[in-house]
Amino acid sequence: MSSTKRTTLAVGQKIRVTIEKVAHGGHFIARFEGAVIFVRHAIPGEECDIEITSTGSSFNRADVVEVITASGDRVSAPCRFAHRSGCGGCDFQHISLPRQRNLKSDVITEQFARIAKIDIEVEVEEVAGPLGWRTRCSAVTTKAGALGFYQARSHTIIPVDDCRILVPEMRYSELAQRGAKGDQRIEISISNTGERTIATANSRDESPLRVSDGPDIAHYTVGENSFEVSQKSFWQSHKDAPRVLTDAVLQYAKAREGDRVLDLYGGVGLFAASFLSLIGETGSVDIVEGSKNATADASRNFDGKSNVHIHTGDVARLITRFSQADVIVLDPPREGAGKDVIAHCAQLKPRTIVYVACDPAALARDTGYLRDAGYQLESMRAFDLFPMTHHIESVAKFVPSKVS
Repeated sequence: MSSTKRTTLAVGQKIRVTIEKVAHGGHFIARFEGAVIFVRHAIPGEECDIEITSTGSSFNRADVVEVITASGDRVSAPCRFAHRSGCGGCDFQHISLPRQRNLKSDVITEQFARIAKIDIEVEVEEVAGPLGWRTRCSAVTTKAGALGFYQARSHTIIPVDDCRILVPEMRYSELAQRGAKGDQRIEISISNTGERTIATANSRDESPLRVSDGPDIAHYTVGENSFEVSQKSFWQSHKDAPRVLTDAVLQYAKAREGDRVLDLYGGVGLFAASFLSLIGETGSVDIVEGSKNATADASRNFDGKSNVHIHTGDVARLITRFSQADVIVLDPPREGAGKDVIAHCAQLKPRTIVYVACDPAALARDTGYLRDAGYQLESMRAFDLFPMTHHIESVAKFVPSKVS
């Protein structure tokens, strides 16, 4: 047997490579004398000088130091902190917007081919402009009290006085100029009714966040529905995401009067609320959610709605209590729903399963589990709800597999 020799790289080593393709996670693949390298701030087809930042047995990591032959899609980043030694938040600012979305489509295709063994091409749809879209952020302060964000794959804090992807109404620059107590975690959010909330905690321990400015419970409107969302509850970060995702979920669910809808990882009830006018009083929605804060919010949001039932606890455990559902909606955390939850979903024999995902790898894995359980992917949409970053939001529709 013969083996291919692979060179050993060292941290700090600088080499010249040609960038091959995008990889999941915002990196780009290059090879050097048999060694695989995940490179940040590159674009496929470019020739670059890179510096190795970490090494491993199966792959290495590096940053672009200098672009020798630039892609036609390389642009100047609108944020002065978007570079290899800067803020780690936006990893695609150096790429033109159409190419950003094409690269995200490539990632979906690659993940589904590799993990789910399915050939798929999905257009990543533009939702809004690339700047001024984010309504929630987690910042930190230096020991001296300067507000900023972590460098990529590091605990180094980069002071940032202007974050271009945040909505202007958050007034981040004003907060940065004011400064804050040193060594703090700071979460800032603003509702679409204009309520800004700031919560802080010590960054050197696991102390809980406490609201220091603004309301603990903010108010949001999506279409004709209103929601109370407490500071610790999840809410989509893109200003248009609640509307866009709700529309996509309803498009795929095709709810009917009298339907029993199971809303897994249902949070404060964003999707549940959109079903009520469609299923009528003879239908019902069961929200299953692990966060006590979120289900407390949901209880207020659906006060007086006798056909909405709210269950607090682990989804994998609580789903075993249900015996039937016409429509299932899942919006799990980044790691996805997993094999057990998917198996129980299939046992309930819904006519439609709508899966909202923020990680194409987890969605591809669960697509495989659904196929094994008798459900096939019928349609899928993807949305650029995190422009200037590698992140993608997808909505997929699954139906019972046709028996040939």
